[in-house]
Amino acid sequence: MQQQLYQHTFANGLTLLAERMDHVRSAAVYIQIPAGCVYDPPSNLGLARVLSELITRGAGKRDKRELTTEFDRLGIDHGESVGLMSMPFWASTLARNLPLALRLLADIIRRPHLPEEELEACQEQALMDLSSLEDEPSSRVRVALRKHLYPAPLSNDHRGTEEGVASLTLPTLRAFYEQHFHPQGTIIGVAGNISWQPLLDLVGELFGDWKGSSGVPIQLGPEPSKRAHLHKELEQTQIALAYRSVPIGHPDYYQAVGAVEVLSGGMGARLFTEIREKEGLCYSVGAGHTTLKDRASVMAFAASLNHQAQRTLDKLIEELQRLPRGIDEEEVERVRVGQKTALIMSQESTGGRAASLVNDWYFLGRIRRFEERLAAINALTPASILAHLERFPPGDFSIVTLGPKPLIAS
Repeated sequence: MQQQLYQHTFANGLTLLAERMDHVRSAAVYIQIPAGCVYDPPSNLGLARVLSELITRGAGKRDKRELTTEFDRLGIDHGESVGLMSMPFWASTLARNLPLALRLLADIIRRPHLPEEELEACQEQALMDLSSLEDEPSSRVRVALRKHLYPAPLSNDHRGTEEGVASLTLPTLRAFYEQHFHPQGTIIGVAGNISWQPLLDLVGELFGDWKGSSGVPIQLGPEPSKRAHLHKELEQTQIALAYRSVPIGHPDYYQAVGAVEVLSGGMGARLFTEIREKEGLCYSVGAGHTTLKDRASVMAFAASLNHQAQRTLDKLIEELQRLPRGIDEEEVERVRVGQKTALIMSQESTGGRAASLVNDWYFLGRIRRFEERLAAINALTPASILAHLERFPPGDFSIVTLGPKPLIAS
C-alpha cells in the first residue's frame, strides 16, 4: 500500500509532517525543539535537562496537577527528553483525542509557567540522575568515550555536571527558553488515523503565530585526546572504543550500518560469537552506529573480569580490523533479515512513525519512503559492505577504560 505522506512548512519556519495510517485507531505526535544539551552554557551544563523537567510543571491555564490530570483523563501517553541537538516532546492517544493532545503540548512548549517553587525539586531530580552514574559503570564509560571522540560541545552529556545543575537560577533557565524555543528548526511529526487538512489547520492555529529565530551557531572546541583511563576499584573493567564512520545521508550509510551489524547484530554476530562464546572473555559485548548530521561513529563496548580485560580489548580491536578482510553471504543475509524485520515492525507503530518522520526531515530534509529503505536493505551484499570498509576502514580508535588498571591499546 502506498504511504500517505504530507508536509508543510509555515512562514515562521516550523515544519509539519504527517502520515495517514488507515489501519489504526490511534495517533501519535512527536515534536522536536532545537534546544538540546549541545546549547548548555559551559558554566551550566545540565541546564536543558533541568528545563525539560520544569517545563511540564504547569502550562497555559493549568497548574502542574491540572496538567497531569488532563493528560490522564484523556488517556494520553506522553513524555519529553533531552538529546544532544534537540528536546523532543511526544504523545500517543486515540485518534479522536489527538487535537486535545496537541493543544496540551502547545501550552507546554509555548506557555510554560516555569514555576520558581518547583526549581529545587527539578534540580534534585537531575542531581540524582547524575549520581546514578557512579553505580552504572557501563554508562559512565560511554559518557567519557564521547568526550574523547567529539570536541565540545558535541561531547556534552544531557545530565551535565553537579556544579552546573546546582548553580542554575530561574532567570538563566528563562533566558535559555527564550533563546532556543522558537519555530525555526522545530519539526512536528504526526502519524496515525488522521486527516491532513484538519491537522494542518489545527497546527496553524496553535503554532502559526509563534515567533522567534534560531540562535548563535555552535562553536566547536579543539579535538580531544583519544585515550583515557578512569580509575575505579571494580571486579570488571569497562572498555569503550570508537572510530569515525559516515553519517546518514552519505552514499555509504546503509553499508556502514550493515558492517556494524555483521559485528553486533544479535547472538549470531561476530563480537558475541568470537569474544563471548568462543573465548569466554566477557558477558557483555556489542557495537552500534551513531550519527549526527555531519559526522558519525561506530562505538563498541565490552565488560570483562579484570584479569581478562587486556585480552578482551586486544580481541575487540582484532575483530574490528579483521572485518574488512572478508564477510560471507550468510552474515549479510542475517543483517538483511534483521533490518527488514525492524523496518516492518516500525511501520506498525504510530509513535515510531511520527519520530521517524521528524528524524528523516532533520537529517535529510525529506522523508524516506518504505520502498526506498527496503530497496537499500535488499541491495546489501558482502561486496558492497567490503567496498565501504575499504574506503572507511576501522582504525584511529578512541579508547576509554574504567577499572583498577589501565590497558594498553595495540
